[in-house]
Amino acid sequence: MEGYPSDEDRDAIFQAYIKALKEDPERYSSLVEFPSRDGGVEAILKDIAERARGKGGFSYSRFFAVGLFRLLELANATESTVLEKLCAALNINKRSVDRDLDVYRNLLSKLIQAKELLKEYVDREKRKIEERSESQKANEAVKKCLGEFQYVGK
Repeated sequence: MEGYPSDEDRDAIFQAYIKALKEDPERYSSLVEFPSRDGGVEAILKDIAERARGKGGFSYSRFFAVGLFRLLELANATESTVLEKLCAALNINKRSVDRDLDVYRNLLSKLIQAKELLKEYVDREKRKIEERSESQKANEAVKKCLGEFQYVGK
């Protein structure tokens, strides 16, 4: 929601979206404030590891890989060795994680490019509108001058 200029708009849209899903916005807003201090990330990673090793219905997905990547990013643990160790601890194929993260990174770069193109387009359209309004003002001024000239000449 980076494209919205005011925090109030972002908050209102967030509230409306979550309420449309019939969920509690407070529950989700607490998730946004990530516990990166006092070992919060480590506790979350340990919890994930326990669930993955358990007999439960753990199933690897691209979303899981992206979530792991974001957790590591928020913990400032961006070295590849950390990801390797985590994959080994969770018994997840590192090649699958790398492939899925490459897809994620490519999508992020395309999203950034799309945002830049949209910004350029909006700026270009604003300039066109300004140029049109300036030329219309000039035409009106010329018509006004010509109209006064014709009136005086009669």
